[in-house]
Amino acid sequence: MNLPPATPARARADAPGGTTARARALTHRLVGSVWLWPALLTVPLGLHRISTPELWRDEVSSWSAATRSLGQLFGMLGNVDASNGTYYLVLHFWTTLFGDSVPALRLPSVLAMAGAAAFTALLAQRFFDSRVAGLAAGLLFAVVPNVSAFAQQARAYAMVTCAVAAGIWCLLRALERPTAGRWAWYGLCTALAGALHLVSLSSLAGQLVVVAVAARRPGGRALWWQFPAAVAGAVLPLVPLMVLGRQQSGRQLDWITAPGPDRLWTFWPELFDSRGVLYTFLALALAALLRPAGRSAALQLVALAGLPVLGVWAVSQGGTSYFLDRYLLFTLPAWAALAGGGVGAVHSVLLRVLPGRPAAVLALALTAGPALVGLPQQREVRFVTAHTYNDFRGAAALVAAGYRTGDGIAAPAGNEAWMMIGPAVGYYLPPPVRPTPLLIERTPVQADDLFPVQCPVPAGCIGDETRAWIVTIGTGDNRDSPYLGLPTDQARALAAVFTPAEVRHLRGLTVSLLVRRHP
Repeated sequence: MNLPPATPARARADAPGGTTARARALTHRLVGSVWLWPALLTVPLGLHRISTPELWRDEVSSWSAATRSLGQLFGMLGNVDASNGTYYLVLHFWTTLFGDSVPALRLPSVLAMAGAAAFTALLAQRFFDSRVAGLAAGLLFAVVPNVSAFAQQARAYAMVTCAVAAGIWCLLRALERPTAGRWAWYGLCTALAGALHLVSLSSLAGQLVVVAVAARRPGGRALWWQFPAAVAGAVLPLVPLMVLGRQQSGRQLDWITAPGPDRLWTFWPELFDSRGVLYTFLALALAALLRPAGRSAALQLVALAGLPVLGVWAVSQGGTSYFLDRYLLFTLPAWAALAGGGVGAVHSVLLRVLPGRPAAVLALALTAGPALVGLPQQREVRFVTAHTYNDFRGAAALVAAGYRTGDGIAAPAGNEAWMMIGPAVGYYLPPPVRPTPLLIERTPVQADDLFPVQCPVPAGCIGDETRAWIVTIGTGDNRDSPYLGLPTDQARALAAVFTPAEVRHLRGLTVSLLVRRHP
């Protein structure tokens, strides 16, 4: 019997359908994807100097909540910050695996922003049917200073931005071919965005405009019940969270004032963290709006970018205000997609006089404008004081350098607990340094809260500590006092037992060492 010669393994792998051929095809497809390069750009921008800015009070809250046991975390959410509970759960499991260092706490936000950049590119590509517009949109999103700023914060805003962008992309796919599976993906993304931050549901106002445009097409009437059904499926599970969040909102949001008409003008530079970047985006958006072929898509993106802002502004005229730039960060992908459409419009003009690749390169060069204009802000968001002026790290270093076993520590609590001075200093203390909390009846964990419960009689909560570290605010007319910012009864109780031995001033804080008076 004559057998055919054996095919070498290398030849089989290189043959059509072989492993190597499939790998090459996949690599070629990835390299040519509009979403890949924006995501890859966002990651190093997010990682650059990620440890430099000190944790600010909200990030300290994230750390405090996420590093509790699940039982302790759910106990806390029943009393405070339920609206951030989904994020705290994600961060809880993340820190269990990767620790609670500053880079570890912030890395999920970096990855989420990279995902948001990828979906921004896909959005623009689908809206304008242009790879150039898609790639430009993703790159433009990546270089917005506020994107880098919130990629380096241990808060939910980057995840919310990614979830909303993914939801809009899934919506476009469902409108194109409305199958149950596609609507399910849209509902899942919408539910996730709402669970991470309820304000993100204001994006539904802009999405309704997109649905209305699609419903005008032949056979589009069914969208008028499919979209509400998908939204209901996403929102109904969030009703308990809405009720609980509403009950807790007075305690958490009472510091946000109702926005006046002027805030509708001052809001936009805050959203981008750069007036120059905003102006370049507006110029590119105008180019998209002026091109007849893409005007409908551009107007839909205007709705996605603007209607949530107008809606939240209107709702904030009531008893509780939600009008903050970080709460509406999820509108940036729509802005970037709109600006990417402007780059696509320029590309279509250039194609009349230039071949395809040179025209695309020149059009994409427009994305360098916002990147250059935003450079000063990109540097600022990476300063050590980018998130907070208070030098928590320095205060912890002073305490650690002079610490003795059995020392106590106190920081402003009560009405000043929102500053999170005590927990922030505690975060930066090395593990062996654990001073005993003074003037505290129950710790935040014991109280199922973010804040401790103070002793009703301060003198009764001072034990036999021979020394006490006091960390207080570092501003005011009497900044050399170790008790500045403490309630009068607490200051008197400490002064009756201790005498100041050293007072050190840091950026925004005062660290004092008290020693027990001799009997």
